[in-house]
Formats: sequence, C-alpha cells, structure tokens
Amino acid sequence: MDQQLLVFLKVAEVENFSRAAVELHMTQPAVSQHIQALELRMGTKLLERTNKYVRLNKAGEIVYHHGKTIFQTYQQMNELVDDLVFNGKGEVSIGASYTFGEYILPHIIAQLRGEYPLIIPKITISNTHNIAEMIDQQQLDIGIVEGQFKQETLKVKPLAEDNMFIIISRNHRLSNRTQLQLTELQEETWILREVGSGTREAAEKMFTFYDFTPKEIMEFGSTQIIKESVEAGIGISLLSHWAVRKETKLGTLKLLKVNEQPIVRQFSIIRKNTKFHTKASEVFLDILQESQALTFTD
Repeated sequence: MDQQLLVFLKVAEVENFSRAAVELHMTQPAVSQHIQALELRMGTKLLERTNKYVRLNKAGEIVYHHGKTIFQTYQQMNELVDDLVFNGKGEVSIGASYTFGEYILPHIIAQLRGEYPLIIPKITISNTHNIAEMIDQQQLDIGIVEGQFKQETLKVKPLAEDNMFIIISRNHRLSNRTQLQLTELQEETWILREVGSGTREAAEKMFTFYDFTPKEIMEFGSTQIIKESVEAGIGISLLSHWAVRKETKLGTLKLLKVNEQPIVRQFSIIRKNTKFHTKASEVFLDILQESQALTFTD
C-alpha cells in the first residue's frame, strides 16, 4: 500500500501532523516529507496548514475520498486472500440496529466466541438508516436491521420475526388489561424513537394501519430512556418484546395487544451486493442464521 497515501489519510483524519506522527509511530519530519512528496506527485497542495489547524482543500478532498476507497479495497483484497488459508481467525465488522444490537446480538457474539475464539467481532450499533449506509460504503461486513428494507446495492435476507407491543407503566389506568382498541389510547402521550429507526417505522405503520393520530409524540433517541420514561408514567410506547423482557418479568412494565394481536415486523440481514465476502463474516453469518437466541417467543 502506498505509504505516502496512508500518511496523508491519517493526517486528514486527525487534522494534526504531530498526532498523526504518534499514531503512525513516525517522526513529525517524516510525516511532513511524505505529505510533501505526495503533493509533488499530485502537482498541487492538498492541505491548508496554519499554526492552528490542518484542513483539506478541494484537491485534498478528492484525494482523500478516492484514497479511502483504495485503502478499503486493499484491505478487502488482503482479507480475501487470507481466507484461502482460513484457520478460524480474523475480524468481522457487524452493524445492528438498536433492538437487535442491544438485546439479541450479545448472545450470538457469545456463541461465536465460544466456537471461534480467534474471530474478533467489531460492533457498531445505530439506527437502520445509518447501518445500511455503512454497509453500502463497505465500512461494515454484515448488518442486521429492523423493518422493511430495500436498496439495490445491498443484499437483503429475512432473518426472524419480531413481535412488538404497546408498553405501559404498571400504574397506568389500563394496567389490568391485556388487549384493547387503539382508539382507547387517543389521549396518551406516545414516546417514540427518532425518524430513521426501525422501531419508529413500526409505530408509524401501526398508526397508519389503524387510521390513528396520536395526540402528542415525544421523540427520544434511546430505547432505554423510553423504557424508563414509560415506567415513570410520562407516556406509553411501542417496543419489541426483546427490549422489555426483564421489565415485564419484574412487573414494572405491562404489554398491551391491539385487537388481540402484537405488531409484527422483520429483522433482516443486509450485506454489500458482491460475491466477495470474508470467511470470518461467512462464519458469523452461519452462526447468526442458526442461533438459538432467535427462537425466543413470548
């Protein structure tokens, strides 16, 4: 891999010659020499430098963008060649939306580590939209997301169904009920995840299906704070049964079905639409699809 380009990418990312030198285990003059040599090859300056900052100029942005692509392709090439002599080790980068990532994925990772202790998982938890974007940019090997998903550049494969329920506090006026009509919750404050999350998508689909408009919506970016807020009596929500298993067992939250049925959504596996995947990611995929953790039902 081109050393000058690697040094340039690091300087651009940390925006500091001294910090780049430390991270690259080089001297600062050596870093400066690599940058000067690359600029000479390119025939133009790539960085704006002052005593206060180091920033990319327009030419630098072009070199950085394509340099990152070159670096990722180089990494993938090495990983794929290594796979030819795969001996049960390597990194696999996994992205998951919040419900799956926080409440199901840890059990699958435990199984992976038990069977392949030399495979090192790198986990990113974010909403469905962000995970899909990172897969598309080849920053992640495999993603597990919630809800309906279609994108031409990605392969999408259904993984498991997820039952979702309206959750209320144990002190709520309807805490003795197990099912109801959605219209009975017209005056309630709904606490929902942010737009872009699979959980928010499921709630909006439910509202549309039942032609229901909440009186008030509060938007929180964390499932945990939603659960705490519902327990405190601030409002109600729609969450996966995976996310509230402990609370329902303890009795601090209650589950309600709408018209005798939970809301059902899909967990899906997404990958880059290419025939080249690392062996470590294939091993994780096999364990994911066979995992007993996905067989839990209420």
